[in-house]
Amino acid sequence: MAGIHRTRPGAADMAGATGVTAVACGDGVWMSPGWSNSYMLATDEGRVIINTGMGFEGPLHRRAFDAIDTSPVRAVLLTQGHFDHVGGIDVVKDAASEVVAQANFTMWRDDNERLETFRSRNSAFAFMDAIIAAMEYARSVGVGAVPQGRPEPTLLVQDRLSLNIGGRELELIATPGGETFDSMVVWLPETRTLLSGNLFGPLFGHVPNLVTIRGDRYRDALTYIDSLNLVAELAPEVLITGHFDPVRGAEQILEEVQAMQEAMRWVHDRTVEGMNAGANVHTLMSEIRVPDHLDVGEGYGQTKWNVRAIWENYAGWFHHRSTTELYGVAPLAIAGDLVALAGPEALLVAARDHLGAGRAVEALQLTDIVLAANSSATDSIGTDSSSTGSSVAEAKQVAITAHQHLLDNTNNFWERAWLLRSIAKLERP
Repeated sequence: MAGIHRTRPGAADMAGATGVTAVACGDGVWMSPGWSNSYMLATDEGRVIINTGMGFEGPLHRRAFDAIDTSPVRAVLLTQGHFDHVGGIDVVKDAASEVVAQANFTMWRDDNERLETFRSRNSAFAFMDAIIAAMEYARSVGVGAVPQGRPEPTLLVQDRLSLNIGGRELELIATPGGETFDSMVVWLPETRTLLSGNLFGPLFGHVPNLVTIRGDRYRDALTYIDSLNLVAELAPEVLITGHFDPVRGAEQILEEVQAMQEAMRWVHDRTVEGMNAGANVHTLMSEIRVPDHLDVGEGYGQTKWNVRAIWENYAGWFHHRSTTELYGVAPLAIAGDLVALAGPEALLVAARDHLGAGRAVEALQLTDIVLAANSSATDSIGTDSSSTGSSVAEAKQVAITAHQHLLDNTNNFWERAWLLRSIAKLERP
């Protein structure tokens, strides 16, 4: 197995657009790197732009492309509706530009708008510092405040759509698996080049996120597999993804695509078998692994998360574990009672024992109880204020150590971002 994920950058390497002259990818395709890359196709009748970056990146992408070609923008093709793919559209497109997206695009856009506060808040721990730095850079090179664009497609792709623009053949194909259900790829048959957006997620050669921890709709595992079937059938010589440099070589691309496909099929089938056999979701999350020979990375998605996503996409939120799942009472609502009965010291001794045995998550379950009891009703701990403060400080320290243990054992972008955010929160006075 080629193991391309070993040599390609990771999600933490993504950075905002700079406005530097676009980079040639060959065959009249130009790339303006950014938070999500924007691409330009040169034609005899004007330009075609694929994705437009964040709102503040729009002027920088436009500047990068204008340094190469100032002809009219005939069309803007949006491979998905995530903010970092569409936000700069108002600056990148011309008044007469066609805006083309997959048929599910407007549903995704409307989800983003109705849940903007929720999704922005839940993404901040992973992206906010990098986005602020990218915005500050944009201001430093003369880009003023640019609002996030709201694309209005003039043409929607239900399944496939063939276009000829300025002598260039393009085929737009709906691929509603992978990172979004409004995904679309752009196939250039003459050069066997596929612009895949984030069909595979940000990192090619890695398992996808069937749902991210920031909060999205679930993506379907079998639909993702079908989309990879399509890529394998096209057999591209060049793969241009949403992030980082193109991947070249039909054999290597096919090898990686088939590995990702086989990995997802394995995880899907083992999850379904476990559900039918009566195993609980947490057991399956801990036991199901992608076979080692497939050499598929987990830098952005994780198999254990995909197991849960597959389970809940099929069966919903009720896991038939406890009657308490049916009611609006938080699991830690009785934290104060547990601490009053057992005493914080006993719980913390048990937490340290779990931590010493390498069971960081079990340690966190116990420190969560101590900290929840303190935040909801300090008096229920049943000790004086100095003892309470000491227990809280000790619980935080054990929790920090547990988080650090988990951090030392993962290279996953989302998991690392969450653990770092949690450590910083625990370290606050």
